Amino acid sequence: MNIIYILIVGLIIGYLFKSSLEKVDLSKPTNLALLLLIFFMGVEAGKVDLNAFSTFIVSMEFSVIVMVTSLLVAVFLGGRFR
Repeated sequence: MNIIYILIVGLIIGYLFKSSLEKVDLSKPTNLALLLLIFFMGVEAGKVDLNAFSTFIVSMEFSVIVMVTSLLVAVFLGGRFR
């Protein structure tokens, strides 16, 4: 089933039962669902055959570039708003 349909059904149910759902704490089921989603994504990713060292090097390069860029933007923007 398409994920958009599931989202729309959830929105409709949430709208129709919003007064009774305000009393229900949905944080624990939501956290459990997200943890299961992340777990199963990891299982699927583990099934993929790839060169781990090459992927690690590319990931490290990307993370360093993102950190340096973020720091530079923060320094330049931080200096302007003082």
